[in-house]
Amino acid sequence: MLLASIPLVLILCAGIFVQSAAGFAAGLTIVPALLWCGYSIPAAQCSLLVATIPQNVWGVWSLRESLQAREVIWPGLGRLVFFPLGVWGLLHVDRLEPQTVRQIVGGVLVVLTLAIMAFRPQPRQSLHPFWAWLAFPISGFLQGLVGMGGPAMVFWVQSHDWGTRKTRAFLFSMYLISLVPALLVLALVFGTRILSAGIVSAMIIPVLLVVTHYGLIFGTQLGRQRLRRVTFGLLLVMGIAGLLAPWITG
Repeated sequence: MLLASIPLVLILCAGIFVQSAAGFAAGLTIVPALLWCGYSIPAAQCSLLVATIPQNVWGVWSLRESLQAREVIWPGLGRLVFFPLGVWGLLHVDRLEPQTVRQIVGGVLVVLTLAIMAFRPQPRQSLHPFWAWLAFPISGFLQGLVGMGGPAMVFWVQSHDWGTRKTRAFLFSMYLISLVPALLVLALVFGTRILSAGIVSAMIIPVLLVVTHYGLIFGTQLGRQRLRRVTFGLLLVMGIAGLLAPWITG
């Protein structure tokens, strides 16, 4: 199974490396790349969720002193409630031609990448609750639709004057809260179609832990800002390639 899934393994390793080094972009990297290798969005989502389990568990545990339950319960519920709605949309997208699916994902990727690059909020101690009720449902919906729910949460977090540890603890907790429910919804809706991708992801978790370790080291050595610029460039290229899929593939 592993030999037949070498593209999946390589893409998961690359996405987890980028996530560890730059602090974001696992979903933005993994999902579009897997579409080009013939995987469906549901299979790509399943492999992404399974691959990030150890990273999120370790992150929450190691940074648990920076977490407060009251700060994560309602945002987590906002993501969970809207995830099935995104999966409902995915049911319709998944019936389209592969080239059209790549275009949709490529368009979402370009918009999200440009938004991350342009968004420079002034950090403050607290935000009006309206922004949380906007950010986390959008995050859950996009997670269910295309497996890219991170940017909406990152926008919200960056608007707070939180330190690095609290920021990472919060994001790890958001991902962890939704992991099992998201996998259950995908399994109920798409059944065995996502099984093999999830199994391969689980089998290579020890490798992904090593990749995470070296990604953290690489990110520290290269510098976060320089690495973010490289990552943004890569994401834009992937997004534009998705938009141009009908012409690239003929």
